[in-house]
Amino acid sequence: MLITATTVATGWELLQPGWIELTGTTVRAVGAGPPPKPVDVDLGAATVVPGFVDTHVHGGGGADFSTADPAEAATAVQLHRRHGTTTLIASLVTADPAELLRQITELAVQTRAGTISGIHLEGPWLAAGRCGAHDASLLRDPDPEELERVLSAGAGTIRMVTLAPERAGALAAIGRVVDAGAVAAVGHTDATYEQTRAAISAGATVGTHLFNAMRPIHHREPGPVIALLEDRAVTVELITDGVHVAPPLYRHVCTSVGPDRVSLVTDAMAAAGMSDGDYRLGALAVNVVKGRARIAGTDTIAGSTATMDKLFRFAVTHSGLPAGEALLPAVRQSSINPARALGLPRAGLVAGADGDLVVLDADLAVTGVLHRGAWVVEGPARS
Repeated sequence: MLITATTVATGWELLQPGWIELTGTTVRAVGAGPPPKPVDVDLGAATVVPGFVDTHVHGGGGADFSTADPAEAATAVQLHRRHGTTTLIASLVTADPAELLRQITELAVQTRAGTISGIHLEGPWLAAGRCGAHDASLLRDPDPEELERVLSAGAGTIRMVTLAPERAGALAAIGRVVDAGAVAAVGHTDATYEQTRAAISAGATVGTHLFNAMRPIHHREPGPVIALLEDRAVTVELITDGVHVAPPLYRHVCTSVGPDRVSLVTDAMAAAGMSDGDYRLGALAVNVVKGRARIAGTDTIAGSTATMDKLFRFAVTHSGLPAGEALLPAVRQSSINPARALGLPRAGLVAGADGDLVVLDADLAVTGVLHRGAWVVEGPARS
């Protein structure tokens, strides 16, 4: 299949006009100017970008990954795919040991079936003072025996584990997570600058939703934010839904670390793509009002209701760059960087990559989604 469009943003180049040739499920070639043979699909005045990669998402479409129910997982995946997410990591919140093992075991099956691309454990080894939308009564230190059971249940499907480095045994746990082939992330933490540096030295390479559920910067105690930003080996997650991070702070981070170390994540919960109302995130009740999710009866943010296309538009709109120049950094943040950070198959519109792409109109709304060479969206899917 040969596809043409006015603009093709590969992740490294802006091709105007551009073309993409696919063979089966894979990108065969990409180029600029006249296509090399007759065109199968001419998208006209559209912008084509790589499929979005969301490495931190708890659910969507009314479904929650923590149920570990295959039908619910499929519902959440389908909702996010309609909004351009072609690779998705299912995130789990804190649970008791037996329930956590059940969830991991079930989601491991769904990973091997190809429904999701892996599992992210956001807890239970987090700081009580920064627990956010986690049940504080279930938080605990990372016990080596429990960690081994968790990794065994995942059988290679656990892609990332978020820990608070100040918890007893956390540094050893980070080393074990990395040895098991997963990524260790720092998050939901009250760690000092020095404790965070120690976690990075132990192997942590991701900052979980930077700024949120994290000790803030202080002029005499820089804390985890500065430690994560200044280390070139670390990729930092940002939830650019217009709620979690203000536009000036987004621009500041991008200016500070460059285009290759920011990973946009939705941290979406079940209400993503749904109307306001009452939902659950793990074991906790959540109220959604005007699209903002909070733990019932509190002001605590409970993830987001966003999809990746909304985050992409935020990144382009609030980059401070001219529209044309903003496209490539946004592509890297929404596809290239998250895939690289978690060791997922190479993302981007390049030869050999999966045939995943998103078609955007002039307002950057999704009008088409191709997943592994097959169209899954034929009409607009607006956030």
